[in-house]
Amino acid sequence: MAGNLVVCADHAALNVKAAESIRDIVKKAIFGSGTCAVSLSGGTTPKSLYALMATPEWRDQFEWKHVHLFWGDERCVPITHADSNYAMVERELLSKIEIPEKNVHRFPVELNEADAIAAAYERELREFFGTNGFPRFDLVLLGLGENGHTLSLFPNRPVLNETKRLVVADWVEEVKLHRLTMTAPLINAARQIVFLVSGAGKAQVLKDVLEGPRQPEQLPAQLIAPSSGRLTWLVDKEAAALVSG
Repeated sequence: MAGNLVVCADHAALNVKAAESIRDIVKKAIFGSGTCAVSLSGGTTPKSLYALMATPEWRDQFEWKHVHLFWGDERCVPITHADSNYAMVERELLSKIEIPEKNVHRFPVELNEADAIAAAYERELREFFGTNGFPRFDLVLLGLGENGHTLSLFPNRPVLNETKRLVVADWVEEVKLHRLTMTAPLINAARQIVFLVSGAGKAQVLKDVLEGPRQPEQLPAQLIAPSSGRLTWLVDKEAAALVSG
């Protein structure tokens, strides 16, 4: 199995463990370099985590003025749309914390054309990190879909073989929508990668990803293997029910 598996009692305990982990990673990064770059995950699993981090108990444990937030993937919809990953984070977290506007790096979906949005976001990443190679996030949060996808890296798509681009747009027939996504090599350059997996519906795919044969074309989450960083799987008991040991 790639990475460190941490099993929490339930979804609430998973949120607390995730918040603690994020806090510690952010503190360490700020202590070391004065700033922390985080790539956020969309989807349903982290929604309650972001709500927890926005509570008075938690929000003051972060030096938000030194934290820069990015998104690992996004849908080609307006930022006010119900399906927007940005909108979810804005509603659950950003609207309740004091973070400079310049520290919030969302996909420029107002450009409307998918390839143009992806290219613009890649330029922003390169400008922020100041590198021609693969930028190094301090932390990347990821989820796991029941079909084995992570970010918007869906099974059997050409984007899975991308080796140079940081961000791509991909028409995903499964959801009938253009998806914008960071690529696996960019994610694998991160210092810390944390998967959040919750619920019985994820039990089989989690077992397949962690313990099954390597078949990243069918299970894109298997592409995530940091080159020199740390990979952690934070899961609840229901999701871990079929994993050995």
